[in-house]
Formats: sequence, structure tokens, C-alpha cells
Amino acid sequence: MAKMERTLHGDFNEILRRIENGIMKGSLSASLEDSSDFSDGSSRCAVRVFERFSALGSNRVSLSVTLFEGKDGTIHLSAITSGGSQAVFFKINTFGEQAFLDKLAQVL
Repeated sequence: MAKMERTLHGDFNEILRRIENGIMKGSLSASLEDSSDFSDGSSRCAVRVFERFSALGSNRVSLSVTLFEGKDGTIHLSAITSGGSQAVFFKINTFGEQAFLDKLAQVL
């Protein structure tokens, strides 16, 4: 599992659009598995779960992205990958997870 957390500034909808487009166009096998959006007053939260095939690990890897914008307009991002291991009892070969997270870092 790999994780990235960032504080961002800008337009919430534009950042979310950039993430969705960048991830989907960044890999032929990428798919948006599901999404969820919440708001309460001026606070907003968007959750996106992406998946793609990792040729290096010969398996599928998921990327969960959460964007949260509080009342002050600051946007918090949390991105966590999973599924990039082939072992039964411990994690090995997590290169696909890190590569998926690296793609998000390029988009941002």
C-alpha cells in the first residue's frame, strides 16, 4: 500500500476533473470503479476509486482518492493504493501501487 496526502489550493471542481481525466488517460486499462460526492454547507467531499492492470505485478491495482474542501476553501487530498501484491501472508512486489500513485502525482 502506498499513500499520498496533500493540501491543495484552487478550484475544487477543476482539481477533481484533472484527477479523473489524468488517471483515466494515463493507462489503457484504467477504469473509474465508483464515485461518491457529499456536501454540507460550503464543505464538500469527493471520493473516487480507480483500478488498472499492473503488468509488472500481473495483477490489478486500485487507487482511492478523497478530496475534501472545508469552509475556509482549503482542499485536502488523500490517495491510497492497494492490491499490488502477490504474496499470501505479506506484501511483496508493490511496484504497481507506487506507479499508480506516481501517476497521480504527475497529474497534480
